[in-house]
Amino acid sequence: MIDYRSDTLTHPSPGMLDAMFNAPVGDDVYGEDPTVNQLEKKIATLFGIEAALFCPSGTMTNQIAIKCHTQPGDEMICDHLSHVYIYEGGGIAFNSGCQVKALYGKRGMLTAEQVQNAINNPDDVHKARTSLVVAENTTNRGGGACYSFSALNEIKTVCSQHNLAFHLDGARVFNAIVANQESPKTYGQVFDSISVCLSKGLGAPVGSVLLGNTAFIKQARRVRKVFGGGMRQAGILAAAGIYALDHQLERLAVDHHHARLLADAIAQKDFTSELLPVSTNIIIFEVTGRFTPKELAAKLKEQGIVTTVISPTQIRMVLHLDISAAMVEETLQVISKL
Repeated sequence: MIDYRSDTLTHPSPGMLDAMFNAPVGDDVYGEDPTVNQLEKKIATLFGIEAALFCPSGTMTNQIAIKCHTQPGDEMICDHLSHVYIYEGGGIAFNSGCQVKALYGKRGMLTAEQVQNAINNPDDVHKARTSLVVAENTTNRGGGACYSFSALNEIKTVCSQHNLAFHLDGARVFNAIVANQESPKTYGQVFDSISVCLSKGLGAPVGSVLLGNTAFIKQARRVRKVFGGGMRQAGILAAAGIYALDHQLERLAVDHHHARLLADAIAQKDFTSELLPVSTNIIIFEVTGRFTPKELAAKLKEQGIVTTVISPTQIRMVLHLDISAAMVEETLQVISKL
């Protein structure tokens, strides 16, 4: 099967497996795993941020950040399509006792004006205290869309003026960095905390890293323990992240190229009513006419191609490390015959 459901489906390459097998390890809860420490220092330096914390998942890094930045009864601002809002099991309420003001941005991206207008008056005792803004880059349900740095800086200015924390759900931030030839350090200058996934397009089997200043990460380490996220000889997993950063980062551009090839073919079909612009590795398109999304997904699966129906009208396809050029060509041939 050619599986486009998610970029979390990647398998470790032989080189990555070798790095994992040979990784020196210790007890990370004691802070004694040398490979975890190396990964945390490496990625913190990459983003120009003081400290980092290795965690099992991007959901955990996001939820830890929200817990650290808010108090029960606070309100956070995000887009209504945000992963933290719709795909993290109600964790904002369950873990942090925090409510959400979900705004309708463009393709999952907020504007500074929207954020400004959504902030509650801190002197009004009837309103929840606004304390946090969360941006997602790239946007999952927005079809891999990327914020411009001017937009992020404008939101940061609003956050600074109102003493709000600014967190980045950067599950696919490296896709944005590669696509737009950006510097990770620029992100480090904008956000108070950043969540970075290693287990998506970078191809590591497990793991995300939370970035922030030293005091924030000290607090985050305690929250990770409370959430049950402390791992012991985790260097075996951290080694995969180090290998991914060293060997599999720049190749994300290949996924972006493959996504554009597939999107161009999909756009030509009479069952496609709308296709979101393809900026990185995600394709989302509206299905109409002679197929429903479920029918089209079933038709593709008969030909060995697996996709995801993400709404009553939409299908999503995600390119990743394990989708080869030959697989893309085979998919193009199948699409052409539909």
